[in-house]
Amino acid sequence: MMIIDISAASWTGRVRSQNEDMILVADRFIREDSLKTQAVVDGDDRLLIAVADGMGGHNRGDVASSDTLHNLQYFFYDIPACLTAGDFNEAIVGWLESINNYVAAKGRADEQFKGMGTTLVGFAYYNSNFYSMNCGDSRLYRFNDHQLVQMTTDHSLSNIDANEKHSNVITNCIGGGFNSSFIDMVQITAMVKSGDLFLLCSDGLTDMLDDAAISELLAQGADASALCSAAIEAGGIDNVSCCVITVK
Repeated sequence: MMIIDISAASWTGRVRSQNEDMILVADRFIREDSLKTQAVVDGDDRLLIAVADGMGGHNRGDVASSDTLHNLQYFFYDIPACLTAGDFNEAIVGWLESINNYVAAKGRADEQFKGMGTTLVGFAYYNSNFYSMNCGDSRLYRFNDHQLVQMTTDHSLSNIDANEKHSNVITNCIGGGFNSSFIDMVQITAMVKSGDLFLLCSDGLTDMLDDAAISELLAQGADASALCSAAIEAGGIDNVSCCVITVK
């Protein structure tokens, strides 16, 4: 059995006119709000925490992130019990294809939704195992012994060619006009230990605060609201959303 403390916050920032991010914590959806809660997981319990960053520059990114998280929440908690890790992975890959088709069809049916898209990064507990999931450039970090380590790989041009001028150009997401998408699914059970802290965030946090600044804040006990406030204070050029997950 593990006890997990969770804080989450999602805010518009100083520049954007609306918040296209959204956070899912179990059955709660957070946008322009914050949350503190606790979960207990053991055996057949399930827990899903995810951040979706609606695509800036695309129509209705707020709708894409909301649709994706609502759809994923329903799907995840309806998956049959006791799937193997391989079958669970296949289920999520199948869901990705389905949500991509849904987002694309919505864009074809209504011009205001054409080209909308979203990233997705998640931390999940299913069938006694923990998983990370990632599609896009939102991130999952692990903070342990004052070391902050990125556990996901950015699906972005800057990650491919290390050219900073491409830092906001992504190569994979849900919707966004891509013909197909992929999701990185990794079983991380061996890396989830009592005392560990995990951070899920949109790039509104990491574009404003480097890893050293984030590490310092986490070492000082910052929760999700404090991290978001620091990013907004540093400029807040994008929506900023994050979840701080502490394993006890």
